Amino acid sequence: MQIGVIGLGRMGGNIVRRLARAGHGCVVYDADPGPGAVLAKEGAVAASSVPALVEALKAPRTVWVMLPAGKITEETIAQLAGLMKAGDVIIDGGNTNFHDDVRRAQALSAKGLHYVDAGTSGGIWGLTEGYCLMVGGEDDICKRLEPVFLTLAPKDGYLHVGGHGAGHYVKMVHNGIEYGMMQAYAEGFELMQASPYKPNLAKIAALWDHGSVVRSWLLQLAARALADDPDLSKITGYVEDSGEGRWTVQEAIERAVPLPVITASIFTRFRSRQANTFAERMLAALRNQFGGHAVKKA
Repeated sequence: MQIGVIGLGRMGGNIVRRLARAGHGCVVYDADPGPGAVLAKEGAVAASSVPALVEALKAPRTVWVMLPAGKITEETIAQLAGLMKAGDVIIDGGNTNFHDDVRRAQALSAKGLHYVDAGTSGGIWGLTEGYCLMVGGEDDICKRLEPVFLTLAPKDGYLHVGGHGAGHYVKMVHNGIEYGMMQAYAEGFELMQASPYKPNLAKIAALWDHGSVVRSWLLQLAARALADDPDLSKITGYVEDSGEGRWTVQEAIERAVPLPVITASIFTRFRSRQANTFAERMLAALRNQFGGHAVKKA
């Protein structure tokens, strides 16, 4: 089927490639014309603007927005809403907050437009391995779009999980779990790295991927990273977050559901971005005040 794709970064570009290689007609646009020009050589049609992209699509149109959550996605969807006609579909495949999905779906419905939220996991490996798709929206619209979803996903890697917002809700929880898993691996490997045995961590990671109850794709990636840089000395421990871990914790608070591991993992990411914090200086000062414990001068 024909589909427009806006946002041709690492994931958006490979989504286009996977669709084009399967015979889907892709019309693409990015604020940077470079990626579109590259994809045009691989079978896509590069549009010079969002209006030009919409104009190039046949009704009923489908446009997949693959942009960072926030202002740029809001502005792009608002622009599309002014250009598209009743019966057309806008898909948001980025990491959007599910509350925004519900709001958008209601606003677009008033114009006769349909909205689908597609939680998309797979990262840079999605082109070859496929993307795990968690999709929210109207039953009949999601069914109409299944040729796209089934092409992008590996076998059994696509599921319509519910109404508007459900796709990004499930993806939010998925990312929260991912944070916790990564934190557990990081702590365990740090303990082994500090042990007197000094095991080969890359080989341990590879070993655990064979028959162990903790085997996973993340562990395979750990083995690869450690094989390339055993002490991880080429990088710093500064860890960003996409926002979905925060939303997961916020939702847990709203629902009074305890998430101690996921919550600890997101706070550890915040801590990774700090050095010589006020809180730690406060601890040192208090120990010095009540017990005369030595402090290190700045």
